[in-house]
Parts: sequence; C-alpha cells; structure tokens
Amino acid sequence: MLFFGPQIILPPSGINCIMNPLGFLSLVTLVVTAVSGATSPTTQRTVNSHLTAQDQDRFTKVFAEGLKSNDLQSLYYASANVPTLPAGDAASTCKRLFTLHTESKLNDFEKNFYLIGARKNFGCKEALPAKVETAVKSALTKDASTAQEIYYNFHSAKLAGLTVDEKVRTALGKNLQTVLKKDDSLNSLGHAFAVAAELGTAGAFAYDRIEEAFVQADEVDGRMLQFEGGLSITALIVNGGFKLATGLSKPAPITSDQAVKFATYFLSRASVQTPKGVSVLLEALKLLASQKPIAPIAIRLADNGQLLPESPVLGVRVCDLLGKPLSPALAALSTTIVSRTSGDSLVSKVNLVPSKDDATLYTYNLKSASPPRGLYRVDVEAAPSYRQQLQVSVLGKVRVNSLEVGVGDTDSAASSVKRHTVAHPSKLTTLLNADSQQKVLLKTVLVDDATGKPITVHQAFVLLRHQETHQEIIFVAETDSSKAYKFEMDVGARAADFGHKSGLYEVRLIIGDALLSNSFQWHLADLELKFATASETKPSVVDAASASRKPLPEIVHQFRAPEKRPPRFVSDLFTALCIAPLVILFGFWLKLGVNVKNFPLSLGAIGFHLGLGAILVLFGIFWLRLNMFETIRYLIPLALFTFICGNRMLRKIARGSGNEK
Repeated sequence: MLFFGPQIILPPSGINCIMNPLGFLSLVTLVVTAVSGATSPTTQRTVNSHLTAQDQDRFTKVFAEGLKSNDLQSLYYASANVPTLPAGDAASTCKRLFTLHTESKLNDFEKNFYLIGARKNFGCKEALPAKVETAVKSALTKDASTAQEIYYNFHSAKLAGLTVDEKVRTALGKNLQTVLKKDDSLNSLGHAFAVAAELGTAGAFAYDRIEEAFVQADEVDGRMLQFEGGLSITALIVNGGFKLATGLSKPAPITSDQAVKFATYFLSRASVQTPKGVSVLLEALKLLASQKPIAPIAIRLADNGQLLPESPVLGVRVCDLLGKPLSPALAALSTTIVSRTSGDSLVSKVNLVPSKDDATLYTYNLKSASPPRGLYRVDVEAAPSYRQQLQVSVLGKVRVNSLEVGVGDTDSAASSVKRHTVAHPSKLTTLLNADSQQKVLLKTVLVDDATGKPITVHQAFVLLRHQETHQEIIFVAETDSSKAYKFEMDVGARAADFGHKSGLYEVRLIIGDALLSNSFQWHLADLELKFATASETKPSVVDAASASRKPLPEIVHQFRAPEKRPPRFVSDLFTALCIAPLVILFGFWLKLGVNVKNFPLSLGAIGFHLGLGAILVLFGIFWLRLNMFETIRYLIPLALFTFICGNRMLRKIARGSGNEK
C-alpha cells in the first residue's frame, strides 16, 4: 500500500532519539499547517475583541459588591483586586472577615486560605488565630488526600510567611505524585500545576502531564477552546500550565493558534458577575497577553464600520487582550480593501497611520480612492505575525431624481392619468381627491447622489396617514425594469383596508437602506379619500377584502351522532324470535314428559347442570349489561367447572351402562 503525504524521517538505527511530548505535538502541528493549503488564513494571532473601559468599570463594581458580601470566598477575591481601603472601612472589614471565617461551612484548609489571604490584602492588624496558624503548619508535615488540599495548604503557608524549605517542597512533590495517581481529573491537574510551579525541581514531574490536560480541551465552533467545568477550570489549567512551564524554563504548553482560541473563550466570558470569575478571568488574560511569542492581539474596527461618503476614514483599533497599547508598538500596519460585490481592490497594501492622541488607533482616509457605495472586505496585516479580516460598508447618498403623483379613473390606462410633479423635499400644493371609482398612482426615480445612476434600495414604502385619527396604512413600492419605483392603489378595492374611513390623508414616501447615510421620510402630498359606506359596498367585495383579517370560527369537537333506533314493533318481533326456540323446547318437554327417573344423583351431574345453567344466565346478563371482555372473564372459570363436572358425569354413566351389560 502506498502512502502519499507528509513523511517523518526516522533517525538511523543505533541513534537514540528522545522527544518531549509537547515538542512532538508542535512538530505535528507544523506538518499539518504546511500541508493544509497554500492560501493564507484570514486571521493569524488576532482576535476581534478585547476588554473595554466599560468592562473594567463593571469589574470594579463587581469587586465593590464583593467587599460588602458575607461570602468568605467573594471577600477574598475582592480584596485581591481592589486598592487599599480607608482606615475606617478596613477595620470594620477585617472584623467581619474573622467573623465570616468562624461561620464558614467550607473545608478548613480552604477557609484558612481565604482568611490568611484577605487578611494580608487588607493589611489587618488583628493577629492570625493560633488555631489557624497551627493547622497550616501541621498540614505541611502530613500527606494530603487531594491536590486541592495541597494547593490551599501550600499557598496558605506562603501568605502566612511560614518557611517552606527544600525538605518540605520535596515531600509535597512526592505527595502530589501519589495524589495524581489516584485522581487525575482536570480539577486535580490544574491545582497540581499551580503547586508544582512553586516547588522547583521537586515539581518537574508535572510538566509531563501538561499535554494530558490540554488535550482534553473542547473546541467550540472551531473558534474557542475550553475545558469541561467552565471558566474556573479553564483558567486554572491555563494559568497553572503556563506558570509551570515558565518556572522550569520550558516552551509554552500551547501553540499560538490554541492561544487565540483560549483568548477568544476568555473574552466571551467578559460578562461574568462574580468576584472569583472576574479575578480568574483577568489573571488568565494578563498571562496570555504577557506571552509575547504566542500572545494574540486584538485588531478590530474602531467604530461601527460605516464609512460616510463625505469623510470615508477607516479606523482600526490595535491593542492587547486587556485593551492596552502594544509594547513595543507595531512597526507597520497595512491594509488591502476589496469589494465584496465585484472582487476589485479599492486599495492594496497601504499603511495605516497611527493616531497621535490614541496609541491603539490607526486610520486611513479613502477619500482619494473615491469608494463607491457598497460592502467591502478589509484585510489588515502586520507582517509577519498578525493578520485579521474585517468588514466595512461605504455609505452613499440617495437623491430623488423625479416623482410624479396623480389620480385617475379605475378603468383608465396609467399613461392617460394626469400627474403632478413634486420636487424633494417640498410638498405638492394641490390637494388630491379620489373616490371609490378612482385610483391613485405614484412613480419615482431614485439615483445615487455621487454618480447620478438609478439605484434600488432595501425599503421603499408609501404611507397613508389619516390626519385626524393618525391611523396609518403602508404599501410597498415596486420597481420596474428601469429601476423606477411605482405605486398604484384602487381606492374602491382597498376600502376595507382603510375601514371605509373617508377623510384627509397624508401621502408619505419612506426610503431606507443599510448603505444610505440619508434615509428619509417625505410628506409629499395630501389626499382626500371618499369611500362608499359598507352598506353600499357589495357584500362579496367586503367579505373578500376582510375575511383574512377576521378570526376563524372556533373548532368544537363533535362526537358521531348515534344511528336511529328501529321502531318498537321491529325490536319486539326480533326479541320474540330469539326467545321462540327456548319456548318450543319447554313446550315439547311438557307434551312428551320429562324423564327424571334416571337422573344420576351425583356431584358431577348436579355440578354439570348448574354450570350449564350459570352459563345461560351469564349470556343473558351479557345481553343486558356486560361487554365481551367482562363476559369472557366470567365465562372461563364457569366453562372449566362445567367441563370437569360433565366429564365426571359421563364417566359415571358409562360405568353404569357397562355393569348392566
């Protein structure tokens, strides 16, 4: 079998080759990238969002609420992200902190960590309770059962200022290895990475587990990477993995493409509302932004992406994930703008100009390129590392080249109707009048203000508004082959739509489009409509026009009507015919005489006749009130009883006949 594709050349025999798992993963990534295609990706080490000033303000409010919280965990994370408190507030907060620690239902090692950390952040003067300090010291000398417990105990000791010597670090490293053999879940690995990063060589073993953790990341829509468990677990593993790799002077645990996807996920969670969520989010974004070799940057439009015709200035914002200017700044930022309709390039490889007032803003004035109205693709590139694709629209201005409005008879040709010409934005001085035997016509031509060529728009409506009641009815203006918009209304046929409400109506033209900077609503004329009353209108016309606007009759379920019973005489006759055989039987018995001398007086004979009689009675009851299934339920035991008794009776009769012979 032949294999066509990328080949990996193995070293000659006899040569030892040791490859780190992450190094092998990087090699495979490079090979796949080289084979995946010759075309350049639309994005490279860039994201289209970042933390904004509004996000930072909201985070500040979340931490402020956390300071007021009665949750020990929220109080700790708020203390780690707020500036120093006033002396009065700090004293009351410290007092509340110790009270919350006493009342907390958390594990001892976890609530001790929050107490020690918040006490240090607030600068509390109260001494650490002897019970807590003793618990932290003893925890370092004995083995823990979970990586989470090791994490909290170790960091509690550091925050409390306790000495953690090399002997303790070695013991913690061995304890950590034992724990990971029993529990290698994502939560356990994340806490293990964070502790191992602080242990030096004693925690080097954990680096080999990084690939095991990151390979479990879930990809969402091909744009984001996250771990099961959400923001907290994802931030824990990413932060711990990077800290461990940095502490051991190892390569970054993820590639630049993976960094982009993790950053996209973290930015999508910027709406988090808890102090812990905001804290871990900021920590993860700061860490990713600090990894210069793989860190993604944000390249996005500085505004809404709509360029005005009088000042088509393209604005692009470039910053890090936290919204801060890049350091060092980009040497150059170029762009190529291509029409999405025709595919023609408007400008190619032109450099954007950095703003003097805003270090994150780059602009380019397209006035010299005279961009026509339309949608454009903007390819932004900062060679050789960054590439982003954006979408903008160049707006245009619409101008009413001509507009004609008139009233004529319903059966007359459109060309024979007398029309009035109205110039935008003025209003027709003549009052138009139309009754139910006439029609209203309107025709307008819209042109691009820059080129003078006829254009079509997304929205072209004719609105009629009653001046007294302000009731409105809107009609769609349709285009013809010459791109002129036409509107024609048969007054009599549309009477039901107006509710036969005669009176003075305003005629307005509404023009709108996503690519127009001057969409408008124009009051072009007044129209006096006279409708025939509903009683004068043919019912068929009224019903046809308004039937679709009325509620349908309620659907009421009806059971099938029972069939008509036969006459009483017929019923009695058939009942008599059914009873006749039984009457005839008893009549013959009376005439011939019934011989009961040879009736065997035995249990079998008596039981058989009683069972047979019971079956006949059951059939009678079935006729009167039982259904078939109920009858069968009673018939089965009666039939078995009758069968057994009849069998015994016949056997006795047979024995008696044999003895007589």
